Amino acid sequence: MSPVSHATSESRGEGRWSLRFEVHLPHPDDEVWPALTTPEGLRGWLAAADVLERRLGGAVTLRWMNNGPAVSGHVTAWDVERVVEYTVAEHGRIRFHLERVGTDSTVIRFLNERGGPESERFDCLAAWHAHFELLESALAGQPVDWTAWTDTRWAELRASYAAFSKT
Repeated sequence: MSPVSHATSESRGEGRWSLRFEVHLPHPDDEVWPALTTPEGLRGWLAAADVLERRLGGAVTLRWMNNGPAVSGHVTAWDVERVVEYTVAEHGRIRFHLERVGTDSTVIRFLNERGGPESERFDCLAAWHAHFELLESALAGQPVDWTAWTDTRWAELRASYAAFSKT
């Protein structure tokens, strides 16, 4: 079973929406936390952290390795080993809330609140879904090789989200 299930999304008014994922990982929270909060961990599945001040109010600059832009902002929530939130230009509020399940599993409750045209909603859902699949691989010891990355999986997921919304 994939640790990532389809997300939910909802409109938050004109040009604003939120995306929610619940990701079940067969890894303890002390392995998941560094993947979300260190430059080395983030690079394995999401983005290069060109700047990452690991504290509330700290500066952050994320550079998407799959041809995305660099975005800057701040750490807007920091509760060690439980909650980290980055609020960055273009991508909005990105919040990861970890919940320990026993001694060897973790659930991430993820929220992305952002602005943008409705036409980008499926793009973002697919992108986060693909990144969470990459997180699972990175935690299993196989970080993404960004030089070999393609958007094939993203395109499959985008089509799936578009079809799912019509049901």
